[in-house]
Amino acid sequence: MAHGSRRGFLKAASATAAALAMSKRIPAWAGDGALAGPVKVWATFRDKRYAQADPLAWKPATHIAADAIALNPDATRQEILGFGGALTDATCYVLSQLSEAQREAVMHDLFAPGEMAMNVCRTCIGASDYSRTLYSFDESPEPDPDLKKFSIDHDKAYILPVLRDARKLNPELFLFSSPWSPPGWMKPNGSMLGGAMRKLNFEPYARYFLKFLEGYKAEGVSIDAVTVQNETDAEQDGHMPACLWAQEQEIDFVQNHLGPALRKAGSPTKIWILDHNYSLWGRAIDELSVPEASEYIDGIAWHGYVGEPSAMTRVHDAFPQKSAYWTEGGPDIALPDYQTDYTKWAETFNAVVRNWARSITSWNLALDEKGKPNIGPFSCGGVITVDNATRKVTRSGQYWAFAHYCKHVRRGARVFQTDGVGGGQGTANPVSHTGFRNPDGSFVVVLANRGPETRVQLLLGSNTLEADLPADSVHTLQWS
Repeated sequence: MAHGSRRGFLKAASATAAALAMSKRIPAWAGDGALAGPVKVWATFRDKRYAQADPLAWKPATHIAADAIALNPDATRQEILGFGGALTDATCYVLSQLSEAQREAVMHDLFAPGEMAMNVCRTCIGASDYSRTLYSFDESPEPDPDLKKFSIDHDKAYILPVLRDARKLNPELFLFSSPWSPPGWMKPNGSMLGGAMRKLNFEPYARYFLKFLEGYKAEGVSIDAVTVQNETDAEQDGHMPACLWAQEQEIDFVQNHLGPALRKAGSPTKIWILDHNYSLWGRAIDELSVPEASEYIDGIAWHGYVGEPSAMTRVHDAFPQKSAYWTEGGPDIALPDYQTDYTKWAETFNAVVRNWARSITSWNLALDEKGKPNIGPFSCGGVITVDNATRKVTRSGQYWAFAHYCKHVRRGARVFQTDGVGGGQGTANPVSHTGFRNPDGSFVVVLANRGPETRVQLLLGSNTLEADLPADSVHTLQWS
């Protein structure tokens, strides 16, 4: 036997032996009779978009593949809050330009139970880079610490109507809101573009948050959580609304101003911190390590632009009682795979969920064919695109990835352990995977295959299931 062939043989033999050893340690679950029902399948690949495929069935195991994926529904992890996108000024404006019939159809598709049923969405406290104009809720050329000029009138034209419609379609819609910048007069540079926060304005800024929450509630839109600042560590060279917050400033603001203000007002709105990249996991741990601030903090808001999702696990391991929420990440309309990168996004989502995130919220839910309106420097795309001239709706690859979760994973579902038989995600199998146990007792597994066509074996107790996964494909399996 040639040296290379012998090495391959020994490697395969070792993997098979490990698989068999692992299978002996996996307990039978729920008395195999619970596996009698068929496994329904939905697939996205080539020209298929979330298409129902032939059902599969569990069968008694006769062999264990070296790259099998072991499911353990009894080993549950975090509780899922949900999935959705950002309802920015730009998004709400684009939706408002549709005819009533067109808008109703789009909103029904995005929010209605039985459709995408998106239920965790983001709003902006004032302008973001995806706004038509630069604005805050207290526009003043001079300092206005008494907030005499505070007004949410800007949002009454098309933002609040869209939010009300979304929550009417889906009453369980959870909304969280983020500022890109405080009013310019609160900052040394006097502008919402770039710059840093001025400590002397912490007290009026806490009241600014409270007045925003009260104003929105008076308009029929309650906000369930706020983040202190979108991307606390990014100034963006003054090209867009942004504001630097030093770590000690965010601690001070939450501990001594925002937290006490919300508590005194009896507000149920939660506070999330950081709202920035995985790479800042150390900052998150440091902030949660201050008990006086931590008591007001529900969890960490994460972005996936820099670093690895394992950072969320580091923070979870240090503070398991705090939640993780993935609050921003979206497609780039300038890239040629904008409509076809569904497997990339499903793989991303699987990694996010495997690292303790309770929710996934994309960036803009809808933009036009040029990624507009936009006053910032980035070429983002919407989860959907609405053409300005024709009003035609185009669904992104990210939309189709979301479908494999939104349409199956219910609020209150528990993530359960899915591992390669060698442990973890499994190096022998390029297929990424996550499992969910819904409150109604049904089970969901999402598989994302960015590699070549392959056959995957799922192992559940003493039963197995095999599924053929085309190259670059996403599959959702559900059974009861």
